[in-house]
Amino acid sequence: MPNSAASQNLFLYSTTVSDVGTVRSNNQDSSFAGGHLAAICDGMGGHAGGDTASTIAIRSLAHLESDDVDGDIQAVARMLESSVIAAHDAIVGKAKRERKLSGMGTTVTAVVLVAGYWVLAHIGDSRAYLLRDGKLTRMTHDHSYVQHLIDMGRISETEAKSHPQRNVVMRVLGDFDIDPRPDIAIRKAHPADRWMLCSDGLTGVLADSTIEQVMADCTDQEECAQQLVGMALKAGSTDNVSVVIADATLALDADAFELPHQTLLVGGAASGSLEPIADIVNEPVATAPALRAQTSPAQKAAALSHGDGRHTDATMRVVQPSTVREETGEREMPDTGEIPVVQKADGRITADPHDPEVVRAIRREQDKQRKATSTKRRHGRLATILSVILAIALAAGAAAGAYAWSQTRYYLGAGDGVIAIYQGVNTDLFGFKLSHEVEQTDIAVDSLPQSWQEQLAQGIAVDSLDEARTHAAYIRDERDKAADDTKADEPVVGAADDAAGEQASTRKDAGSDDAKTDGSSDGSDAKSDTKTDTKTGTTDTGKEADTQ
Repeated sequence: MPNSAASQNLFLYSTTVSDVGTVRSNNQDSSFAGGHLAAICDGMGGHAGGDTASTIAIRSLAHLESDDVDGDIQAVARMLESSVIAAHDAIVGKAKRERKLSGMGTTVTAVVLVAGYWVLAHIGDSRAYLLRDGKLTRMTHDHSYVQHLIDMGRISETEAKSHPQRNVVMRVLGDFDIDPRPDIAIRKAHPADRWMLCSDGLTGVLADSTIEQVMADCTDQEECAQQLVGMALKAGSTDNVSVVIADATLALDADAFELPHQTLLVGGAASGSLEPIADIVNEPVATAPALRAQTSPAQKAAALSHGDGRHTDATMRVVQPSTVREETGEREMPDTGEIPVVQKADGRITADPHDPEVVRAIRREQDKQRKATSTKRRHGRLATILSVILAIALAAGAAAGAYAWSQTRYYLGAGDGVIAIYQGVNTDLFGFKLSHEVEQTDIAVDSLPQSWQEQLAQGIAVDSLDEARTHAAYIRDERDKAADDTKADEPVVGAADDAAGEQASTRKDAGSDDAKTDGSSDGSDAKSDTKTDTKTGTTDTGKEADTQ
């Protein structure tokens, strides 16, 4: 295998067409068609992720279009592999910085023509086909679940097209715990070799035999790409569909005539940021032609442009490298999003991750990112501490305010068996009691009715110390009044006995007087009777009667 000059002078001529399709809302595919590099990347991860991942991958590969390695095939193979891994690292880094991009990833299928050899890199389920001498050969092996089932003999190729898990990819670049190293293959290039790189939006609906027929019959590159994309959509593809057609052309005497020159084309999501890619390759870059609807020969002829024979499109946009944009006043700061762009001393712009200046730029970016992350963390910790301090201050302020307000209040409660006056409120805050005893009264709590004792246990709130004293005096008066009323309702036993005694004494005295009166009278009568009886001779009888 030669490692320096090529045994044959071959150059690459390529084109690409990418279409969003009839179902998807955005195009997550990205493609590149150049004079040394052809690549297709099929992004995944939702509306905000797949297009970003595929764009990053194209930017990481773009430097291979212009890097001069003096025909060293092995060096190109190493560069191609390391560029794919660099794309993986860039995708993971961006996903970590922007959590909305979490889970994004992309496939990569790329081929580079160097010194008469093809260097192919592949990871995922996008495909590369080589048409040589009229025979189509699939040059990549899908890293998908259905391909695994096919390899195990569990399903057929036909069954794989309708398998419910046909979109499950087992190896891709991106925010996954998956080996990002691509498959690398080196193959001798032949004149008239035709490559077709495509996303699975095409191979999911078109058979290899159909692809072979179109690639063999349609000699015009762009027309071939247009037909394949259009046929995939008509066949019912629900995915984005992207195709790159790349032909190897033999130049017998490169100095005898001017080789055809093409403008580099970028399709799909990556076409939205042409300036970084133009700065990387240091050449003009244009958006890929859109899918055309016309199919008649007259329409095809009307669509032909001058120059390199490409079909023109009203939506195509051409961007010059920064050196030209600076002259025209259109230069912007180069931005690849992930891979830093470095302008070398000779004016050449490169984003090759192997270039020492790019490596230093990457390290500077990483150092800057680490410092920014560290600063962000410090600020985050400081903000947390300040938030805690503020919360404590607010809590302390609230507690102080609550305590200050509580000290404007008073209440009556029970203390040491008597009614006491307290300043504050009868509660506590975080275990801190919001009241203290001011003075005690002489009112015994147990001398009060049960209902008042219960009120004192809860605390009888008043507005001031004077009002507390007044209320205590009121309780004392009410207690005394209740005691007096109770005493008045009870019978007085001693007075009744005195009255009864007086009445008995009166009756006794009255009886004595009667006795005396009666006796006196009886005596007189006795005497009178005695006398009479004496005269009559019956005196003894009268005496016996008196004695009785």
